Parts: sequence; C-alpha cells; structure tokens
Amino acid sequence: MDGTAIIIILAIAGVASVLLFALKGLLDQVPDVLHSATRARDAWDTFRRADAQPPALPADKEEQPPTAA
Repeated sequence: MDGTAIIIILAIAGVASVLLFALKGLLDQVPDVLHSATRARDAWDTFRRADAQPPALPADKEEQPPTAA
C-alpha cells in the first residue's frame, strides 16, 4: 500500500507539471498573438481609409489655379 500511495502522488505531480508547462507555453505566445492582431487591425483600417478617399489625380491632370489676365 505504501508503494501505491507514492506512485499516485508522483503521477499527480507529473500531470500537474505537464499541465503547467503547457500553460506556460500557451501564455508565452499571447504577446505575439496580440501584436499580430494589432498589425492586422491597423492594416484593415488603412485599407478602409484608402477605400473612402477618392482616387488622386495624376500630376499632369491636377487642377491649376486660375491665372490673372
């Protein structure tokens, strides 16, 4: 019975250790995911702003101010 209790305690400690290691690995990735999400949001905002603005005229077709005659 003594050997069984020790094995159970070691098994529980091993499972807890693996779970903590996996959780640490997951939490280490959170800053990179947030950074990527921020970049994606900024790119989407830039894309939407570019759609809202009228296209720019080429340099040779721009309106010239009237000249005094």
